[in-house]
This record gives sequence, structure tokens and C-alpha cells, in this order.
Amino acid sequence: MAHPADRGSDAEADRVESSIAASLAPSAELLARLEHARSRLVEVVTEAAKRRDSPLVRALVAGSAARATFLADRLDIDLFLLFPADLPDDRLREEGLALGREVLSQPTMRYAEHPYLRGTFEGFTVDAVPGFAVSDPSRPRSPVDRTPFHQAYLATRESPALVSEIRLAKQFLRTLGVYGSEARTEGFSGYVLELLVLQFGSFRGFLHAAQSWTIPVRLVPPEREPPGLPEHVALVLTDPVDPHRNVASALSRQNLGTLIVSARAYLAQPEPAWFEPRAPHALTKEEALHRIRGRVSHVTVVRLARPDLVDDTLYPQLRKAERAVAEELGRAGFHLLGSSSAADPQGLVVAVEVAYRSRPGVRVRPGPPAGLERASDFLAAWPPDLPEVVQGPYVRPDGHLAVETRATERDAEAFVRSVLPRLSLGRNLSASTGVTVTSLDDAEGTPALSEALRLLLEKRLPWPASVRGPATRR
Repeated sequence: MAHPADRGSDAEADRVESSIAASLAPSAELLARLEHARSRLVEVVTEAAKRRDSPLVRALVAGSAARATFLADRLDIDLFLLFPADLPDDRLREEGLALGREVLSQPTMRYAEHPYLRGTFEGFTVDAVPGFAVSDPSRPRSPVDRTPFHQAYLATRESPALVSEIRLAKQFLRTLGVYGSEARTEGFSGYVLELLVLQFGSFRGFLHAAQSWTIPVRLVPPEREPPGLPEHVALVLTDPVDPHRNVASALSRQNLGTLIVSARAYLAQPEPAWFEPRAPHALTKEEALHRIRGRVSHVTVVRLARPDLVDDTLYPQLRKAERAVAEELGRAGFHLLGSSSAADPQGLVVAVEVAYRSRPGVRVRPGPPAGLERASDFLAAWPPDLPEVVQGPYVRPDGHLAVETRATERDAEAFVRSVLPRLSLGRNLSASTGVTVTSLDDAEGTPALSEALRLLLEKRLPWPASVRGPATRR
């Protein structure tokens, strides 16, 4: 028998979701315009290919615009231009971009795995993306080659009712800030969300399943897991058209955890505010300094020059730099509290919060247990007459070796400056050109700094203000 609170919550969720679904549904006029633009795009680019004697195999519109699973204010048309699978890469780029320029107004070059064009057609924003017409989606030459197979798989399985549920899921995750698989967001892609709603039957069915997940989440049997999964994988969901691929590989554990705890909270307290995106509070340097003084902590700011990279290449390197700086400060005894990073057109920022600006003058370096063979290596590395050794080596009460050494750089900023040249920051990030290391007090205020400070000091669940969290049932 259903719990009375369940029945009440479900009835309220029905009312909320019915209202939100109606507001998210595109108008008949928009759908008609979109359908006309889709068909005309394919016709026009096919005619252009014939005029050019281009080796185009097929043009198709795929993605959310083709299946009506889009959110109206995020409607872009994805036009895929598919060429023979044995066509050289440079010819693919040449022909794909040439055809894009023939059909799009005001085309501009964009970059992902390879260049594509963004422009307009009949009032819609269109991305013209070249790819290969492969026969086996498990053996693509480029990441977009699976797209026609994704389109065919979902188009035959999504009813109008399910499409409405998918829009609800997208809007819900968008409000949480976990929608989007780009490297900057590390969230759920639209394709992953469509597969999840399809698997669990509805938006609420998806949340009912998600509320009890534990990370890592595995939605496939062990024998069907894709090979080569990373150690810190968040969600394992096999691509139905390519069993060797985990479609959720871009999702971070942090964003999956946000969804899990939010699913439980929404089901306990459904209300329209869950579907109303809120602009994040921009934390100024002055506000951050006030908070830091209240926390009695210290923030070190590292500013790096921004290389000419697309975001999907830049952000993994920026996060690597953040981890490198933060972990080094933590290991050196500054008591790491948190870290963040952000980018703007002028540069990159890494912000690290530590408990103490100055570390003790002595650092204890733990060694192995006395009986292990590598204990000899430890003793050889730290002879008592070494100038930096203050005390030891000696055996601790737990039977492990240890040595105490002199901390040469006691100030956090001075320490970071001394170690930066030997840290692995990312292949395209430089530790020598355009680098500054300052305390927050002395840091230059920029959009990237404000964003990094928000991520560092505004940690909270992205819930509506009226939600206190799910009640624990007894």
C-alpha cells in the first residue's frame, strides 16, 4: 500500500508536471516552421552538393530539433553532412564547410573534434556538421558518425507523451545546473537523458530510480559494460548502437550526486520552482573577502594565460591545473579546504582556500613501516646530517619511520610560486608565461575570479528556496 505522503506528493507532482509540460510544449506554429526548415535544409544542401559535384552521401537533421525534445529557448537545428567513410579528413573539412557556406546565412566557424559552421536558415540557428557515413556505429571515424543511428533508434521509440516527459527532465536538470555534456559543465547530455527517460518510462520514473542510486551507478550487467572504464566513472550506460561506448562518460560524480539528492527532494516536495532556472549569484571579490575573514581562512589565487583552445579542450586542462596546485598545498601542510577554477576571455583563474596562510616551520614526512625493505631507501634519502633535516629519522609509536624537515617556503603564495614550474598543469598551460600568484586581497577582480570565488564559497544545493530537503520517513 502506498504511503499517504506518497499519494499526496504524487497528486501534487501530477499537477505541477502537467502545468510545466504545457508551458514547455512548442506551439503548433513553431513545429510547422521547424518542420519546413528541416525539410528545406536537406533539399537545399542536397542540390548544392549536386552543383558542386560533391561526394556528399547523405544530409539529415538529427537531435532534439528532429525529435521535438528541445527546450524552446535552446532550439538549434543540427544538420549533419555525411561523406564517404574513406574520404580523407582534409577533404571532409573542405567539402563540409563549403556546403555549409552555401546554405547558411552569416556562417561562422566553430570547433569541436573538427571544424563546423554555425549560421541561420529561415530564422533558425543551424549547426552544419560534417561527418562520415559509416555502416557500423561501433567503428566511427568521428564522434558524430553515430548520430544517424541515434536518431533512428530514438525516433522509433519516442511517443508524443514520452517527448513531453523528456522536456520535463531536461528543464529539471537545467535548473539544477547539471544539463549539458560539454567539458565546462560535465553534466547529462540530451541523448543520455532521452535514454534514461525511455528506460524508466517517464520523468518521474527516472527520478524514482535515481533517488536510491549509489555512485558509481551501473545500469548495465557487468558482462555488458564497455571496456576501459575510468576509475572514477560516475554512470555506466551503454550506447544502444555501440556496445563499446559509455554514453555517460562526460558526467561527473559531483553532478550525478546533485541529481540523486535532488530527485529525492523533488519527489518529497514537488513544486513549480524546481523547473525555474535561477541565475547564479556573482560573488564579488569584496563579498568573498568578507566571507574569508569570517571563516578565518586564506585564499591563494593563481592566474594563468589563456591558450587558444576550444572549451572542451581547455577545461580539462584547467581542472588538472587546479588539482595540481590544490593537492600540492595540501601535501605541504597548509590544510586544504577547497579549490575552484574558471576562465574568461582574458585568462584563467585557480583559487585555493587553505586554513593557514603560513605553514609551520617544521614538516613531518612519514615513512614506511620499519620492517619493510623500502625502509632502507627512506633512511638513505633522509640522513640526519642533511641540512634540511631538523629531527630524525626516527621510529614513530606506530612502528613507521618518520623524519622532520625544515619548511623553506612558509607563505602559501611563495610556496606555490616555488612549485609551479614542476607541476603538471596541462599540456597547453604554461607555468612561466603570464602567471601571477597572489593572495585574494591582492588579486585583480575579473569575471573569471568572480566565477571561481562563487564555485569556492557558494557551495549549496541548487534547490528552490522553499525546499528544506526530503523528510525521513519512519
